[in-house]
Amino acid sequence: MNILIILVEVSLVIFVFLLLNWLLGKLFKLLTNTSILKSENRNIKNLRRNITGLLLLTCLVACIVIVGANGYLVYRGENLHQYTLSLIEGIPLGFWVTLGIGTLQSIGTLILAAIALKFLKYWLTVASTRAKNLEKNTADDESIDTFFSSLNQRVSGGIWLWGVILCTQFLKLPATVSEYLYIALRIYLIIAVGLLILKAVAAIVDSLDALSVRYSNPDNLLRFYDRLQHLIPFLKRCLEFVIYICMVTLVIQQVQLIANVAIFGPRIIKIIGIIFFSRVLFEVVYLFVEEVLYKDQNLTEIQRSRRLTLVPLLRSFLQYLVYFSASIFILYTVDIDPTPILAGAGIVGIAVGLGAQTLINDIVCGFFILFENYYLVGDYIEAGKAEEKVVEGVVEAIELRTTRIRHPNGQLQIIRNGDIGSITNYSKQYIFAVVEVGVPYDSNLTHVYKVIEEVGQQLKADDPDVLEGTQVDGVESLGKSNLLLRTLTKVKPGKHLQIQRVLRKIFTAALLREGIVIPVRAESAEG
Repeated sequence: MNILIILVEVSLVIFVFLLLNWLLGKLFKLLTNTSILKSENRNIKNLRRNITGLLLLTCLVACIVIVGANGYLVYRGENLHQYTLSLIEGIPLGFWVTLGIGTLQSIGTLILAAIALKFLKYWLTVASTRAKNLEKNTADDESIDTFFSSLNQRVSGGIWLWGVILCTQFLKLPATVSEYLYIALRIYLIIAVGLLILKAVAAIVDSLDALSVRYSNPDNLLRFYDRLQHLIPFLKRCLEFVIYICMVTLVIQQVQLIANVAIFGPRIIKIIGIIFFSRVLFEVVYLFVEEVLYKDQNLTEIQRSRRLTLVPLLRSFLQYLVYFSASIFILYTVDIDPTPILAGAGIVGIAVGLGAQTLINDIVCGFFILFENYYLVGDYIEAGKAEEKVVEGVVEAIELRTTRIRHPNGQLQIIRNGDIGSITNYSKQYIFAVVEVGVPYDSNLTHVYKVIEEVGQQLKADDPDVLEGTQVDGVESLGKSNLLLRTLTKVKPGKHLQIQRVLRKIFTAALLREGIVIPVRAESAEG
């Protein structure tokens, strides 16, 4: 009988250990399924292993103490059955009644929770299927599955935690335990609802994005959506930050020791809102500017070049204006008066301006380049000072301080506006494609002229970039074995290099066809 009593007591301790270990496993499973803590899975597993080891050690010590204490009593000649009954009889009957009722209520609560979770999982699966059918062709099925899976995890965790709180009340545990568990439940619900909102927002944004693309057409305002679609990832990030900050703020408010820190949450949310709306405002206004400037389809080449030149400048100016205004609003949000800062910045700006004469020179030169229409975006120019390297190519952008020029070989050349120096613009009204052709001394020049001019007239008919047929300007020079003829072909601005290459090819073919041997490869001069 004594051995049986010892075995019962040890079994009771082991049962309590297994129950606590099961509850611990459920708790840590909820933590690992929480997306905000997924990056800490290794640390959570280590913590669970340590706590489990501590419980196991406690269980072993308790078992050893029970066996040792009972062995001592047997050694003294005590009857363990009578001794145990006397200890039990010393406990008030109301305690056992309360413990029994509380235990039955706790078991019933846990059973109801398990049943409720089965029904919850079934109905959430049905809701997920219907949602995917409802949102067909408008949202990603993966987003919907993720949302309902997260909903199931969060509600399951909340139900189990609520069941544990009820069990503590049924078992009449100290009120402090229930109080702290209620705090844990509120924190858990805040985090769970926040993470669900994150999933819902992602699904809603994806659905609206797909719907906007689907119903976009040239006859409604959604025609501009493809030019603003790049803001969607930025919108998602801002919403995520706002939701996380709301979650952190509400969690902090549950802990009285640090509740005062929660006042910074609304300010951070306001700052995020200012940054987001300033970005959206900039993109919308810039889109409106582009729409107004490029709306007219009947623009001349010069008008289009001017607008291509002005749009990047307007974009830079608008960007500085919007973000500067946003910075001022952010300072007001954090209760900082920006007036002294602006005054100090003005003084510093004056001091820097007096020392940064090169910067001012670049900006002023850039202004006069635009005002006096020296060149525009798309013009082919040569620029530079005589003592420095001359750059040439197509103008890609005119900025406040610099001009970007793309060389025919492909390299991008950036030159300060103050260093532009003399400018040769090949894109004003027209330009001559100059090609020099070498012919033997015994050639019939009249016949050669006629062949060249016929080729030039044919090229004019075939190529819209040629404004007038080729004319032979005359004999340019007398070589040792040939005459060098200079030809002029009037072409559209900036097309001279292309037409020169075409002319060399067709001149060579035409002269060889007429039996005129070209002794030396023609050399070209750009004009």
